[in-house]
Amino acid sequence: MPARRRVLTRRSGALAVVLALVTGGLAACGSQAPDPEAAATALATGMAGGDLSSVVFDGASATDATTHRDTVLEPLADATRTVAVGDVVLAEDGETATATLDYDWVVGGTPWSYSTTAPMTLVEDVWHVTWSPDLLVPDLAMGERLQTSRTAAPRADVLGAGDVVLVTERPVKRVGLDKTRLPATEWDGAARALATATGIDAETYAAKVAGAGEKAFVEAVTLRAEGAYDWTAITASPGALLLDDSLPLAPTRQFASEILGRAGEATAELVESSDGAIVAGDEVGLSGLQRQYDGQLRGTPGLAVEIVGADGATLRDAFRVDPVPGEPLRLTLDPQVQMLAETTLADQTVPAALVAIRPSTGAVLASANSPASNGLSTATTGMYAPGSTFKVVTALALLRSGATPETMMDCSPTTVVDGRSFTNYPDYPANRLGSITLRDVIANSCNTAIINAAGDVSQADLVSAAQSLGLGLAQQAGPGVFTGSVPADAAGTEHAASMIGQGKIQASPLAMAGVAASVAAGTTVRPTLLAQPGDAPDSDLPDAPETALTAEEAAALKAMMRAVVTDGGGTFIQGVPGGDTAVKTGTAQYGDGSTNHAWVIAIQDDLAVAVFVETGDYGSTTAGPLLKSFLTNLPR
Repeated sequence: MPARRRVLTRRSGALAVVLALVTGGLAACGSQAPDPEAAATALATGMAGGDLSSVVFDGASATDATTHRDTVLEPLADATRTVAVGDVVLAEDGETATATLDYDWVVGGTPWSYSTTAPMTLVEDVWHVTWSPDLLVPDLAMGERLQTSRTAAPRADVLGAGDVVLVTERPVKRVGLDKTRLPATEWDGAARALATATGIDAETYAAKVAGAGEKAFVEAVTLRAEGAYDWTAITASPGALLLDDSLPLAPTRQFASEILGRAGEATAELVESSDGAIVAGDEVGLSGLQRQYDGQLRGTPGLAVEIVGADGATLRDAFRVDPVPGEPLRLTLDPQVQMLAETTLADQTVPAALVAIRPSTGAVLASANSPASNGLSTATTGMYAPGSTFKVVTALALLRSGATPETMMDCSPTTVVDGRSFTNYPDYPANRLGSITLRDVIANSCNTAIINAAGDVSQADLVSAAQSLGLGLAQQAGPGVFTGSVPADAAGTEHAASMIGQGKIQASPLAMAGVAASVAAGTTVRPTLLAQPGDAPDSDLPDAPETALTAEEAAALKAMMRAVVTDGGGTFIQGVPGGDTAVKTGTAQYGDGSTNHAWVIAIQDDLAVAVFVETGDYGSTTAGPLLKSFLTNLPR
C-alpha cells in the first residue's frame, strides 16, 4: 500500500513569486523539521529567473541548475514569466514531498501556462530538490532544449461598398543594389544610376548605399509589379537586383491613398511600443486606416515553442497556437465612383477635392483629392470658408425665423454693416436686384439680401441650422474628419460675414457634401466612411442637432437649390444625365482677398456631391465644370 500523504497547502492565497520581490532564501524555523513549502518557494523564485543558490539540489549544483535553466529558456529571454507554488504534498513519513510549480508566461503577447512537479527529500533537516529538466517544462529530457518560431497571420483585405476588394496583397518588386555584384569603386555611381532609373533622390540613396555593409542588398524603392515603369532601364542598371514580394495595395497608387494609408514592414518604434505583439519584419499598418485599424487587419500571429534535441532536430511541441487571420475592414467607398472622382481632379494644379455621399445611408462613396494636395486629405480634413454654399444653412435659419421661399427680400447693390461695405459678386445680374423672393436670393446668390436680413437671424440660429444640416457635429467612427465649425459668438460685421459663409466659418468638402445629403434625405446626415461597427473618438461636439431637420424644411431647401439650376447661376449643370439636379455654388475670398475658394454642392436622386478647388475664379466657372464632368461620366 502506498504511503499516505498530507497536503500542506492548497493554493491558499497568491504564492506567485517574482524575482524582484524576493531578496533571499527562506530558512526552516524552530527545532522541528522544516516546512517543505519554504524550499518550494525558494525554488519557484529561482525558476522565475532569480537566484537558485538557496536551493539544495540532488543531481546538480545550484550553479549547474542555473546554467541549465538559462540555456533551456534562452529562446524565451524576451518573454515574461511568473512561477507560483501550487500544492505542496508531504508524505506520511515526513521525509519526502512533492511541490507543484505553476508557470505563467506571456510570449510575444500570447499567454502560455503549465505546471511541473518537483520531488523533494528531507536530508538532515534540509529539503533537497531532485534536479531534472522537466522542472522547467513538462516532459523535457536531459540534452533537450527549446526553440521558438512565429508565424505571421494573413493580413486581411480592406473592402469597399458591396464587399468589393479595395486593398489586398498585390505583387511588387523590391528594387535595390546588390553590392556583391560590383567592386567598391563602382558603388556610388551605380547607386546614382539606379536612383535615376527609379525616380528617387540620388544623393540620399548614394549615402544609404555607402553606409550599408559590403555584402548588403540596399533597397531603393518598392514598385508595383504591374506598374508602368521603365523596367528595361531599371534592370540594366549596374548591380541592380529585383526581388519579388507582395504588399497590401489598393487598385492604383492614388486610390483613396490619403484615407487608406499604407502597410509595410514594421518600424523600430512600432516594434518597441508593441509589448512583443509586433516583431521586426512584421507587416503592419504604417499610416491612415491601415494604421488605425491595424489590430483588426493584422490578426494574431501563430506561436510555437518546440523541444529540440542535441542535434537541433525538432522533436515535439511544448506549446503551439495557430495564427488567427485578420478581420477585413469594411468601408463605404465605391471603387468605380472613387476612381471617377480621382480622374475628374487629375488635372487640377491646386489642392482640390470631390466628395460623393449616398444621402439615404450617409455612406461616403468617394473622397478624392487632386495630386496637388500632396498627400493631405483636403476632402475630409480641409478647413475652408464655404462661401455661398453656406447660404443653404442661412436659408434654413431664415425659414425658421418665419420666412418662406416667397418672402420678399432687399437685394441692394451694396450694404454697410458697422462701416464695412458688402457687395455682390462682380457679374451679379442687374435684373435680379431690388425686391426679390428668398428663392431668387438663393438662386442668384445675392449677398446683400442675406446680410440685410442679418437682424432676423442670430448667430445662435446659424449654429442651430448648421447642426441640423450636419455641420459641427461629432464625427462618426472611422478616419479623422473635420465636420465644420460655426462660431457661437459673432456680432456686427463678423455676424454679417457668417451669414454668407465667410468670416470665421469653416467646413471641409466632406462636411458640405453632408449638408447637401441632409437636404436630399430630409433629415440630418452624418457622413460615414466605415461600413462596420466602430467606436467614435471622444468629442466635445454634439452627436445630434438640438433641432431636427424636418422633411418640409428640406423640401423647401431642395426647391431653392433646384432654382439655382433653372433660374440662377447653376445653368451649367442643365442636361446632365441622371435626372433633375439641384445645386448651390459658392465663392469665398481668402488671403488678402484677391484669391477665391471655388465651391459647388449638388444633389441628384440618392446622391450628394461637393466639389472644392482651393484657388479658382467662381464656384460656377471653376468647380461647376468638374461637377458636370463627374455627373456626366458617373456609372448608372
